[in-house]
Amino acid sequence: MKFYPVASELSAEVLHAGYKEGREIGKIRLGGQCLYFRDKLKVYYIPYADMTRVFRRVLLIPATMCCGKGDFEVENIVICTAEGEKAQIQLPGERAGKIVLEELAKRAPHAEVGKPNDSAQKV
Repeated sequence: MKFYPVASELSAEVLHAGYKEGREIGKIRLGGQCLYFRDKLKVYYIPYADMTRVFRRVLLIPATMCCGKGDFEVENIVICTAEGEKAQIQLPGERAGKIVLEELAKRAPHAEVGKPNDSAQKV
């Protein structure tokens, strides 16, 4: 299996070991040092040390059904590094998104997780 870096690169031995031991949630696998995610046949990774911000993004897709109109909610996790947004990963549902955020808060304590602070937006 070949791994593709989104931010900084790590050695192949570390990547393979982390991928095997990782916890899988949807397309995401949470390893020891990296977050891995699949896109078609490729596996990308982002080291926890490179993450600066992680949050959920819920996209509302308008839909017309036989009985009326509604919106489908598509759950995503967005990962930012010092260079900006690096990945938006689709998840199977709201519960999976909340679990991934909780896990990333533990594994990347230096990163801002969830909504930004109110003081940061009042500039």
